[in-house]
Amino acid sequence: MMFDNNNQNDFNQSEYHYTNPYVSPQPQQQSYIPPVMDSSLVPVQPKVQKQRTKSFLTRKAAALLLAFCVVASAGMGVGGGMLAYRLSGNSGSSATDTNPAGLQQMSSKTTSAQQLTVEEIAEKAADSVVEITTEGVSTDNTMRQVITQGAGSGVIISEDGKIVTNHHVIEGASKITVTLRSGESYKATLIGADAETDVALIQITATGLTVAELGDSASLRVGETAVAIGNPLGQLGGTVTNGIISALDREITLENQTMTLLQTNAAINPGNSGGGLFNGRGQLIGVVVAKSSGENVEGLGFAIPINKVKTVVEQLSSYGYVKGRVELGVSLVDITTEQQAMMYQVSQLGVYIWQVTGGSAAQTAGLQQGDCIKAVDGTEVSTAAEVKEVLQKHAVGDTIVIQVVRNGQIVPINVTLKESVPSNIQGNNSSGRGDNSDRYGGFDGYGF
Repeated sequence: MMFDNNNQNDFNQSEYHYTNPYVSPQPQQQSYIPPVMDSSLVPVQPKVQKQRTKSFLTRKAAALLLAFCVVASAGMGVGGGMLAYRLSGNSGSSATDTNPAGLQQMSSKTTSAQQLTVEEIAEKAADSVVEITTEGVSTDNTMRQVITQGAGSGVIISEDGKIVTNHHVIEGASKITVTLRSGESYKATLIGADAETDVALIQITATGLTVAELGDSASLRVGETAVAIGNPLGQLGGTVTNGIISALDREITLENQTMTLLQTNAAINPGNSGGGLFNGRGQLIGVVVAKSSGENVEGLGFAIPINKVKTVVEQLSSYGYVKGRVELGVSLVDITTEQQAMMYQVSQLGVYIWQVTGGSAAQTAGLQQGDCIKAVDGTEVSTAAEVKEVLQKHAVGDTIVIQVVRNGQIVPINVTLKESVPSNIQGNNSSGRGDNSDRYGGFDGYGF
């Protein structure tokens, strides 16, 4: 299965079909109309001669007697009802003793106070979701520099213009433009980005913006309402789709990075990346990150839980990056086929060091380009993902042993891990990581 988190516009062949809602006809209710009777057919009743009898009670006495009977009858009815209630054990299980209408009304009242319709959710949250377009410069296969464009979504989290989106939406961008639902456009600057969680924080110069109300992703349950709002296909800003929370804590691998995500069946398309996933109260409970693009697959969308996003955003807002992350300082490439081995001119399959970053822990320790990594901290590895999995278990300052194959020999190298600090924080670049072409050298690799 492949997961598509590409934010490029892909709106070449779309079909629209009108759907005519089918309304099931309701059966007509008919009231009973008695038949009209012909008076000529009604039998004539014999006339009854009234007989007078002598009354032993005065009218006043009869009235008093009648009133007494009515009171006594009512008292017997209440007493009988109480007796029946006590005989039933006061359990409330009797079909004649419950008050389902009252309970249903109370339950419905409580639910309506908490849950909103999709229309109400859209009205509450749509203004907090923005369109994001980017421009950047990349190198194509002929080593020419070309202008690349991308589109995605974002969510406003502060009145003064802070917006959360995906790292992959703004990665490598030299220009970021934000368009509000009102149609106003602003140039955005990057505050910080984190590739590991795929979260980025950008800023526009504006005030009085509509801010998304943040929810609690830890309290979600499968089956709850989920509403996605974003900019699918880079052209349809403000699109609202609804569904449910399909699964919690779903582990998905995206770009060689394993992430724990929310799963939803709300329609997700390229361009929704960075947009909002809202619950039935209109609260932001996730940032949309990916959809499944596998053949014959529908209804598989994923979002980063908002509790995780909150933690990362706090770090990005304070430091511009997430502190405490370790970095080896290498770019790795997986050689998985004989064809790749021939192309890269290596003798065996495995994970190789493509490039070593200057001043990094790897350079200090003596790791070299072309080394094939066989084990990290005693764990055998064959892919870049496995290398990263081991590194994530360590802290800044830890010393680990990396075994590499160099010139046909197994060479153990001690490496003291350093903190991962993005190049823009160090003042080398102002457009996110922005170092993909230099760091990766135009190959399909991964930096750690």
